[in-house]
Amino acid sequence: MSVPGIVQSTLDGEEIAARVSLGSDDELFITPTRTIVYRADGLLSDESADEFPHDADRLTISEGRRKTKFVLEYPLDGERTFTVPGKKTDDVLHPVLAGVLNGNGITDPGETVVKTYRFSELTLIITSDRLVKHIGSAVWDGDYEEYHFADVTNLDFEDGSVATQIVLTANGRPQRIKAPNEQANDLRERLKRALFDYHDVGSLAELNEAVGDDDESTASSEGSVDFGGGVDPLDADPPEPDDRDVTGDPATGTRGGSTESLAGGRRDETATADSGSATTGADGSESQPEASTSRAASPTADHDHASSREDTADVAEAETGSVFEAAETTPSPADDAAAAAAASDRTIVTETDPELLERLESLEEAVDRQSEVIERQQQTIEQLIAELRQGR
Repeated sequence: MSVPGIVQSTLDGEEIAARVSLGSDDELFITPTRTIVYRADGLLSDESADEFPHDADRLTISEGRRKTKFVLEYPLDGERTFTVPGKKTDDVLHPVLAGVLNGNGITDPGETVVKTYRFSELTLIITSDRLVKHIGSAVWDGDYEEYHFADVTNLDFEDGSVATQIVLTANGRPQRIKAPNEQANDLRERLKRALFDYHDVGSLAELNEAVGDDDESTASSEGSVDFGGGVDPLDADPPEPDDRDVTGDPATGTRGGSTESLAGGRRDETATADSGSATTGADGSESQPEASTSRAASPTADHDHASSREDTADVAEAETGSVFEAAETTPSPADDAAAAAAASDRTIVTETDPELLERLESLEEAVDRQSEVIERQQQTIEQLIAELRQGR
């Protein structure tokens, strides 16, 4: 990929160690002594290349929802800032911080920065030769600590439910560093690999054996915890619970017995009422009322009377249905007129007005021109948004 001419003219013979795309044509170039932020020609600014030397005393970043601001403080020039898209923060921080460490003489020539980690106000930087730690709101300043791999005598990890502790013994003093479990595995592997490569070993046990003192115990490579014996594992197949006893017998018919007794009571009351309705004569004999006798004696007559009413209703219904059927089969003059009007409406052909066609064509051309203008405006707005998000 070619380097923009304005950037090429500012290199002064230096080689580009890294370059990071900031979106669109904007880029960030890293040299051994400075960071160059290149902005392509756009709506908000002309083409430019700003330089930020690496000999800063302090590096701070301020992250927003869409942008991240990098602030470098110099002893004479004060603060200088540049912004990048928020999603590019880690991609930019790693080479810039590596340049600042090199510019302040913390890393040696040929020493590479492996990875940068930020855990709230803790910054850890793994290089090929050392571990650099900084605590505070700044990513880096003069209050940093470093542990050179040549001084390490033991490395161990203590796993926790939320965080993992790195126990690094250097110069006879253990240093404990907490890292959240989400990134602890990556930090563990990268730190181990850097130490293995530096001391030319292949495992954590070999590392502790090679660099450990005689009076120090070798840490377990897996960091396992022995809980002791005597605890049986939980049974994976527990016994089935006993079936519950069912109280009461549905077959006893308790509720059914109550129903039968109530029904029996009603039948007894009915019988009593019927018996009570009898008339007692003077000689002590009982006789039924005439109304009851007549109803009981003539059920056939009632049945015949109901049958005759049903026959009469059937005849009336049949006659009515015949009248309706006749009415439906005979078309009315109003129906004929409506059908004729509908047929005439379907046969009407509308003639096209030439003046109306001309106006429609003119309107279509105006809409097309307006759509092109809106599309160009949309492209301009999108370009403005893109440049604003790139930190311009």
